Amino acid sequence: MQKNSQTEANKRWQEKNKERAKFISAQSRARSFIKNHALEEDLDEFMELILEPKQKLHEMKTDQDGM
Repeated sequence: MQKNSQTEANKRWQEKNKERAKFISAQSRARSFIKNHALEEDLDEFMELILEPKQKLHEMKTDQDGM
């Protein structure tokens, strides 16, 4: 059986960009979980996990803008 050329190209890209491919896959799984499976308790936990790094990024940006 012959493989589709697009499938082959995708496979080559994934081999060349392993870290980026892992990032994209994890991001996709997270979004899917939140949209399709998360319970309210899960969403509350995610909000807590997100708020701290978001605040740090905001502080870093504020510090850079003040320079």
